[in-house]
Amino acid sequence: MNTIFDFLGQIPWWCWPIVFLAIVAIRDINQKKHTIKHNFPVVGHLRYWIETIGPEFRQYIVANNREELPFNRRQRSWIYASSKRENNFQGFGTDQDVNGAGYIFIKPALLTKRLPKDHPYRENPYVLPSAKVIGLPHNRRKPYRPKQVINISGMSFGSLSARAIESLNKGAAKFGCYHNTGEGGFSPYHNKGGDVVLNIGTAYFGIRDDDGNFVMQKLVDLTKNNPSIRMLELKLSQGAKPGKGGVLPASKITQEIADIRHIPLGKDVISPAAHSAFSNIPEMIDFIESMADATGLPVGIKAAVGKLEMWEELAELMVKTGKGPDFIAIDGGEGGTGAAPPSFADHVSLPWVYAFSSVYKIFKKHNLTHRVTFIGSGKLGLPAQAIMAFSMGVDVINIAREAMISIGCIQAQVCHNNRCPTGIATQNKWLQAGVDPTLKSERFYNYAKTLTKEVLEISIACGYEHPSQFTMDDVDVAMGDNNHTRPLRIAYEYEKVPVAYDGIHKLVNCAHLGGGN
Repeated sequence: MNTIFDFLGQIPWWCWPIVFLAIVAIRDINQKKHTIKHNFPVVGHLRYWIETIGPEFRQYIVANNREELPFNRRQRSWIYASSKRENNFQGFGTDQDVNGAGYIFIKPALLTKRLPKDHPYRENPYVLPSAKVIGLPHNRRKPYRPKQVINISGMSFGSLSARAIESLNKGAAKFGCYHNTGEGGFSPYHNKGGDVVLNIGTAYFGIRDDDGNFVMQKLVDLTKNNPSIRMLELKLSQGAKPGKGGVLPASKITQEIADIRHIPLGKDVISPAAHSAFSNIPEMIDFIESMADATGLPVGIKAAVGKLEMWEELAELMVKTGKGPDFIAIDGGEGGTGAAPPSFADHVSLPWVYAFSSVYKIFKKHNLTHRVTFIGSGKLGLPAQAIMAFSMGVDVINIAREAMISIGCIQAQVCHNNRCPTGIATQNKWLQAGVDPTLKSERFYNYAKTLTKEVLEISIACGYEHPSQFTMDDVDVAMGDNNHTRPLRIAYEYEKVPVAYDGIHKLVNCAHLGGGN
């Protein structure tokens, strides 16, 4: 043994890299798992290394400002700059293809709306309450008016780190919006001052028994002990994977997550594809009413959209019984923060514009739009997309990935393997340590303020003081043929029902009352 060490000690230092590469080459040649490494020892590692950093490499070197998905560089840069209170303007005009299919044109008024000196916008251009009170038409005991039309969509503790959830909730508290828990249940990190919407998925995390069945008393106790919970959202499906239950890998399950969700440690948790508390539309309405009666809170549904027969049935029963959801959140099939098989994320369910327009037309036909608050979710966290959504009939917007970007997400697209480099979508303690909730909550607050301010400024430029006043003739969309454009009303073949609106002064005053009516 001493002879070997003596021999190694005689090797000059500059030869050590050669010795190391020789060892790697011998190992590569003798392994059979990777053909490239066997056939091209040492050099073959470069191929796998480049493949690993491919998304990040393309982001910063290969892709141009407008071609990358889900969010291109220009969109991400606007969110980053807004969250850091940096210059988010651009010079020398637009670099977009304004003739490309789907391009949005917002029509300004010839004369911009002149606001009176006592208009709330002059004092604070960052407050924009919902024009509708959720739960009031169904006489819920605790109706709720969202204090902002921009809010945080469902992202679970477990999928996101504790520090990320805490950052978003603290930012929501400062901005005044609500924070949806996602289906992972209500955690201590959702209880940092922001209003909360409790998402109830098929696994009933946190309000279930040992067999995964829904327990009403647990829901009642949870809402009673946590008055920050203002609404309940019954999740039927989500855009990334409708008809497929969520998956939380065992590697991301800590003891804390297991306790909050009431699940075992050490094994993947797969949510059922369907609810066990109901199996058809009449039973679903009864379940909604039972939760509303027991808690007093407004109850709504969240769903991706495909076949429309059950939406028709839901609308017909709402007319017949006077019962049903207080709000409907439509999730676009573009996918979201949840990990999903590519076949689901890419092909199952309709994109947001087609999904929302299909459902809205059904509820308009049955004269139900006044009874329901419509929530849009699916890449709507940018000013032009938000205005388009309001023009189509949306009352409130939920944002998820844009909120993640505002607190540091770099779109690495590794949310599903616990290796998120920014510490946002991982339970790895080392990676999480880089997320400072005090700083990141301020970043979300700045982004949400900027988005709200720009939505308001566009509204004023178009002659309105609230985005709920937009009509479908206020926005054109490029059709892609002969460079023609069409108003949303013609493109999607319906007219939005006007929303009852009695002035921004009253909405702001109501918002100061804690979101009540």
